Amino acid sequence: MNTYGNRFKITVFGGSHEEHVGVKISGLGSGIKISSSDFEEVMHRRSFGDIPSLAFATTPRKEEDLPLFCSGIEEGITNGQTVELAFRNNNFRPQDYAPFRNHPRPSHADFAASVKYGGQSSLSGGGMFSGRMTAALVAAGVVAAKYIGSTAGFEPKVRAGISSIGGEPDKARWKDLLLDAMQDGDSLGGEVLCRIEGLPVGIGEPFFNSLESEIAHLAFSVPGVKGIFFGDFSDLPAPLRKASSLRGSQFNDLIINSKGETATNHSGGINGVLSNGNPAVFTLDIRPTASIAKPQPTFNFESGKVEELKIEGRHDVCIALRCPVIAESIALIALANLIC
Repeated sequence: MNTYGNRFKITVFGGSHEEHVGVKISGLGSGIKISSSDFEEVMHRRSFGDIPSLAFATTPRKEEDLPLFCSGIEEGITNGQTVELAFRNNNFRPQDYAPFRNHPRPSHADFAASVKYGGQSSLSGGGMFSGRMTAALVAAGVVAAKYIGSTAGFEPKVRAGISSIGGEPDKARWKDLLLDAMQDGDSLGGEVLCRIEGLPVGIGEPFFNSLESEIAHLAFSVPGVKGIFFGDFSDLPAPLRKASSLRGSQFNDLIINSKGETATNHSGGINGVLSNGNPAVFTLDIRPTASIAKPQPTFNFESGKVEELKIEGRHDVCIALRCPVIAESIALIALANLIC
């Protein structure tokens, strides 16, 4: 359903074009300081990305995204009750989505959700299946970081960034690629690499609650994520930068000291199900934005024919641009659920 976790438990609610999107968080306890200012930077990054020169390729829809503290926080401190945070939706246009009930968009949830929910699913902005729901994940990530810092005895450093756009790792080419796609009414995918430093040895639980599986579970809840792999392969040439391309002698991370530090980090800081003390590293593979202006021939259930669909509205040229802070957030949520 819409709930993840047991120790650090989150439930997301709302929809892209409903009054609010938000998250309920239980298991925090009392005494954790949380203020509106804690959310400013991360919500800005979620809206515009981390690269100002490429912000033109993010959606023109912008929300103020000031957190509403609905419950669980009094005078800036958690009171032990369930924390409920919400963000108002103000800048939406449901009329843009009316045609998709009978003429569903390719690679969207329009068709599958309509069948599952008997034609009653919300199509406006994608509803619960929209990238707008990541506002709730980012908010939960803020709280998770506070929770870890106050209860775990250590504070991991989590940072993510774009590692490729349109299959191109060369940052100097990204702007031109995005402009070309925009001119064609098309979109591009991308990869986001996330690095977690400062983890002690032993984070994770056998069998189904490995550090990898917890992060992957959350990753595949993010709209647009189509793959994830763990490991740092930056020491290898491009054709070999995945585990399945290597021999064991190439993949294995040789231990170089009594702390367990390794010469390479192809395992991504995780052995078996447990963190091994090296940085945990994972990469998200994010598809091209499905809503594109370029006309596409796709089935119209009203006419019973394949007909051209031209999608109106405001959409990202590359949703990956806004995903680094989301990658950081899911990492923090997973860690809070495992270690606190």
